[in-house]
Amino acid sequence: MNNIQYLSEKPAVSPSLSKPIELYVFIDLLSQGSFELQALIRQLQINYGHYFSMRFVLSTELNSLNSACQRINSCQTQEELVDLSHPVLPSIAVKAAELQGKKAGYRYLTKLQEYTYLNTKNVCQCSTLQEIAYETNLDVEEFQTDFLSVEASRSFQNDLCIAREMEVDEVPSFVFFNENIEDEGLKVSGSYSYEVYEKILEELLGEKLVCQQPPAVEDLFHRFHTFTTKELAAIYQISPSTCERELKKKMLQQKVDRVTYENLSLWRLK
Repeated sequence: MNNIQYLSEKPAVSPSLSKPIELYVFIDLLSQGSFELQALIRQLQINYGHYFSMRFVLSTELNSLNSACQRINSCQTQEELVDLSHPVLPSIAVKAAELQGKKAGYRYLTKLQEYTYLNTKNVCQCSTLQEIAYETNLDVEEFQTDFLSVEASRSFQNDLCIAREMEVDEVPSFVFFNENIEDEGLKVSGSYSYEVYEKILEELLGEKLVCQQPPAVEDLFHRFHTFTTKELAAIYQISPSTCERELKKKMLQQKVDRVTYENLSLWRLK
């Protein structure tokens, strides 16, 4: 692959590793491919999460951030803010959610990706971002305060600094570090198949990977909330038709339901 290169120096944000590998994932929240990328990452987490910790890094142009902050500050009333729409607002919203904890931030990010995938509402509008906060059980009043805070925009600016330091100019990109601080980081620009990232992990570890068994499907839903049929089929290594049949059984048992919009559908716990 031409889009793999080594970082000659570790950036100032060099991670402190509690697992052998630290993975930085640079994403564009507004990309339709963001949801498919999420499915790949979740499969890696389920199978090999004992080998790596992970951090999502959001990428948007800095001048877009400046113009968004100016528009937020120009709002005189809550009603004006609710109607505000700007491409950088989803990234600021994720950072506001993260101020309630890493898990809260991840719930918010994945729900936002789901909204983008289904394309039913404008995720760049403040009213939609507030709705996502309700759906992910955040403290909505705290979220609204944090959304307008310097801390949220500063946290997003930090993501942009990380992208510059790691010389990331394409999304998605993955940057891998191992636990040896003397070793170079490995940057993979662009999107590849699951097997490619699996092979990279194995090469970085220098040993054959041990795949964890996936948990019961109900446990998976409690952890990740929504799945496509294709995604679950890949996790359990069964055919999509078999997976669909099993999920329909669970739907008849009122354990899961299906959210459908046009030709797209997702499964979730009832």
